[in-house]
Amino acid sequence: MAVDYTEKGLETNIEECLVQSGYRNRNIEANTLEDFKKYALDVEVLFEFLENSQSKEMERLRKVYKEQTKVKVLERLTKELNSRGMIDCIRHGIKDYGVTLKLAFNQPVSYMNQTLTEMYTKNIFTISRQVYYSSQNKNSIDMLVCINGLPIAVMELKNHLTGQTVDDAKRQFMNDRDPKELLFQFKKRAIVFFAVDPDEVYMTTHLEKERTFFLPFNKGNNGGKGNPVIADDYKTSYLWREVLQKNSLIDILFRFVFVKQDDIKDSTGEIIDKRETVIFPRYHQLDVVRKVEGDVKQFGVGSNYLVQHSAGSGKTNSISWLAHRLAKLHDQEDNALFNSVIVITDRRVLDKQLQDAVYQLEHKAGMVAKIDKDSSQLASELVNNTRIIITTLQKFPFIMEKVGEFSRGKYAIIIDEAHSSQGGKAATAMTSILSNKSLEEALEADRLAEENLEDIDEKIIETIAKSGKQDNISFFAFTATPKAKTLEKFGRKGDDGKPHAFHVYSMRQAIEEGFILDVLKNYTTYKTFYKVAKKIEDDPEVSSKKASKQIARYVSLHPHNIAQKTEIMIEHFRRVTRYKIGGRAKAMVVTSSRLHAVKYKQAFDKYITDKGYEDMKAVVAFSGTVDDQGVSYTEPLMNGFGEKELPEKFHSEEYKVLLVAEKYQTGFDEPLLHTMYVDKKLDGIKAVQTLSRLNRTCKGKNDTFVLDFVNEADEIKEAFQPYYEVTGLEETTNPNLLYDLQRELNACQVYTEQEIEEVGKLEFNGKKKTPKTQEKLNSILDVAVERFKKDLAEVRQEDFKSASTKYIRTYSFILQIGPFVDVELHKLYVYLNFLLKKLPKHVSEAVYLADEVALEYYRNTMVFEGSISLQVQGGAELKPTSHGGGGGKEEPVDKLSSIINRLNDRFGTDFTETDRLSYEQIVEDIINNEDLAQKAKNNTKENFKFSYEKAFLDIVIGRMGQNEKFFMKILEDSDFKATVMEFMFDEIYKGLSSRGA
Repeated sequence: MAVDYTEKGLETNIEECLVQSGYRNRNIEANTLEDFKKYALDVEVLFEFLENSQSKEMERLRKVYKEQTKVKVLERLTKELNSRGMIDCIRHGIKDYGVTLKLAFNQPVSYMNQTLTEMYTKNIFTISRQVYYSSQNKNSIDMLVCINGLPIAVMELKNHLTGQTVDDAKRQFMNDRDPKELLFQFKKRAIVFFAVDPDEVYMTTHLEKERTFFLPFNKGNNGGKGNPVIADDYKTSYLWREVLQKNSLIDILFRFVFVKQDDIKDSTGEIIDKRETVIFPRYHQLDVVRKVEGDVKQFGVGSNYLVQHSAGSGKTNSISWLAHRLAKLHDQEDNALFNSVIVITDRRVLDKQLQDAVYQLEHKAGMVAKIDKDSSQLASELVNNTRIIITTLQKFPFIMEKVGEFSRGKYAIIIDEAHSSQGGKAATAMTSILSNKSLEEALEADRLAEENLEDIDEKIIETIAKSGKQDNISFFAFTATPKAKTLEKFGRKGDDGKPHAFHVYSMRQAIEEGFILDVLKNYTTYKTFYKVAKKIEDDPEVSSKKASKQIARYVSLHPHNIAQKTEIMIEHFRRVTRYKIGGRAKAMVVTSSRLHAVKYKQAFDKYITDKGYEDMKAVVAFSGTVDDQGVSYTEPLMNGFGEKELPEKFHSEEYKVLLVAEKYQTGFDEPLLHTMYVDKKLDGIKAVQTLSRLNRTCKGKNDTFVLDFVNEADEIKEAFQPYYEVTGLEETTNPNLLYDLQRELNACQVYTEQEIEEVGKLEFNGKKKTPKTQEKLNSILDVAVERFKKDLAEVRQEDFKSASTKYIRTYSFILQIGPFVDVELHKLYVYLNFLLKKLPKHVSEAVYLADEVALEYYRNTMVFEGSISLQVQGGAELKPTSHGGGGGKEEPVDKLSSIINRLNDRFGTDFTETDRLSYEQIVEDIINNEDLAQKAKNNTKENFKFSYEKAFLDIVIGRMGQNEKFFMKILEDSDFKATVMEFMFDEIYKGLSSRGA
């Protein structure tokens, strides 16, 4: 018999595995199918479960409803599912005529209760294939997992051997599965939707057509995305061999899944609506919580755990789940393992989410106490053994004054961000109170710790690490960037004798899976910024002379004066950053001291006022009071509002730039932060934590930008290396590379100029994008896709994709540096952004999580003065070498700037960049003179000089009103005039002679 290489073969293998583990193979057909289409329930299995597990309850209902019992129970269940949702009904059952019906039984925490254990075995797990769910069409889903007839998980399967991948499964969910069908309605029936192929798994809990957002459900592979190779099995077999196993699935339903509510606010901050999200754990979250729990069960209280999870890993949810499970953990005698679980965090979002999640999991209040009053409240909760306590580290010192002798129990302490700079005596007080050591020992440890503190970031580690092991305390430290001392304190020794994190979700994996942005892709030092801006400005092939008129003065300003740096930052923000993220982008300025922050705030306010800019305001953040020559400054005084208001104020449309001195460099999550200006020495973890403020994602945010006035690229690279293998952090690029790439791409003959033009018209016609726009866009792109598939060999296909990707990244990077005009290059950039998403992908290629042609993910971006609408997407990994053999030559030091300097040196003048532009205007005016062009072509250089001098004076006189100081100097000082004419003569003669050539 031939091997089945289709997705049906994959279905068979999944089905066989689950059936062997205790699932029932269930064909939904005939009358069962009709009921399923009507109720989106396997009615027959549902009533089998109810009769077998709750016969007395069903008998009571039969006395009420007689022969209508089945219909009435279904009506009641349907109503409850539609109002409360599947998750809540499974956990807490439904009530009907005073009778409570359980829809599923959770696995008991302890097997000492035989009744609960027996009830758990009554659950019926079924796996069904090719289920025709709709009465409207003939569509079917590949696989359906049910518990007691209730749909839990829907799977769409694809197989590379038939030319389809997990991306096709995602598209099938988005395009072919109508969210209005009862089975797919949010919360009401199926809880999770898996897109699966042999290599990768993605999931979603909410089908919304093209807006459906899929999360990766992969293990990770050597620190990156994907899954590791498994001998004699699929890479994704963990889904059915681990996650969907009966004990695992019921555990997820009862102790993981919950509904999160987010407030939707308008521009004023007023709550106008709420949005619900079903939170289903990602694989690494499921894995870490279960592994930690298992280790605590095995080794008991007193061990430490370091969880190194990157930003974007969902630490808030992981901490919430872990806190709940530790609070419910019991030993073999059925005694609670911990008296209290104490969560230490300064994140307000965790307070609410943990309380909401635990309430849903337990369906009772009082398990979670948030310490928002004085220390006596905290003392009371500890004495009363409240199951979960949320507090900040700062409150612990006061407990010593409030609490007398009380019976010290066993505690789980979860630290949100182990590197946090909250600490010192507070942390010592915490371990003093909760440890079994005497008060005198604790105070001595406190004194010794305070004497030896070197770094504020290490205080929490130094102070918790009292002499000896805390046998009654287990620490669970979550951090993205552990220091050496963090590893020493919380890490586990491996076979190499070195401490390691207990669980890792790396920065690299988070970036590759699309949860955070790579802040190093568009990173440039000031030296690079200046150099590349010069190339953009000076190279006549890249930028026309008309464009150079509008080059901002900031490209040649000296980098060490606050006022000049302020101009650089504000003008860059206005020309580039403010158009990002649909016009909502914000920037952060990292200053080297509190006094610097004060000075920058003053400089920003003055510059903005002087320029009359009414569309941006700066806000400052620093601690305490700063004294500047007898004048005192505080953050609230300078901002005009209180410190606690700052995060929400900055998030509003009013404020665009946040100036910080230490504050908000760590632990500050503002997804609209796009650009960072660094004027402070950064190294090590501080560099990673600070720059990572930019990496949060949100809709419309495709890249970030860093302009660093102080640090070198190699230093930043070295800082990131321990947490992610940094590549592509280079220092220079040549804009002419774009022309080399353009020639290479054109030579592939995949597209035509007309097709590029048509796509450009669709994108920039100023009209609202409609489904018809997308329809038209697809039809244009499809022609190129067919050429790509038919006319290019596989090697050439790879070359085309590689060159396209490099073109997009390089162009994106150059746009970040400064104003740049080449309409043809920009049209190609727009076109390639769309085309790349439609080209067929190979197994090894990265996938785009977004819909391949979803126009709403693109934003038009003005580069400067409304001359062209631009969109920026992707990053740049720039190499210092040119592309292929046709790279542009390195430009010499800017000639015009040096000319201005030489004029100033020779004549004692103080001409600036403005005067340089006047110089350029003379050159341009003369080169555009038709009469002179003819004379240049028909005469030698020497003969041409006579005509040149007259034209030169005419243009100077004509331009007098624009820069009187510079042009008057030319007219009044013959030596100065002669020198200027001499400097520009060769350039003008060459320019005139080549016209029309």
